[in-house]
Amino acid sequence: MFGTLIKKKLTDNQVANIFINALFDSVDNGFGVIAQWINEDPAFTSSPNIEVTNNSEFALIVIAGNISILESTFESNQAERVEKLVYEKLAKVYEMSELDIRSIVKEYRSFMNRVNMPSKNVIYAMSKAFFYKYNLNEFQDEYFKRMQVPNPLFLKRMDEIMGNYLWNWDAFFKKYRI
Repeated sequence: MFGTLIKKKLTDNQVANIFINALFDSVDNGFGVIAQWINEDPAFTSSPNIEVTNNSEFALIVIAGNISILESTFESNQAERVEKLVYEKLAKVYEMSELDIRSIVKEYRSFMNRVNMPSKNVIYAMSKAFFYKYNLNEFQDEYFKRMQVPNPLFLKRMDEIMGNYLWNWDAFFKKYRI
């Protein structure tokens, strides 16, 4: 009972570190399974042959999706502070300037919004972005290939997977306070 009352207090920097490390850890540990699953998915007429090491697009999709929900999770000034720290840490990881990584994430967020129009659901946007960034259309049956849209059955399965890559802030706030 007292464990739920006493929450560990974290700084914005610690939150950004936990956030970034957890995202990269989940991408690094999970992408191989996702790639194998997609390569064997019955929605495709032939295997997309996604390499289990080809997770760069996936990492950026996960980062962009999670940054999208930061603003709705924190108060505006705290969201700005945490987001700035996240971008600083991403710049170090990707060995580029903070401005460059902001630009890349902004492009991904814009792409996700465009392919997911008119929906605002971040998980759907992540699934559709994955579909297009990994050029999965060419492996579908002719009907969906001609329409240039993901097979809805594949998309539903992909949504379930992507839901696991969206940061659970409710669970985080039950354990920590900022």
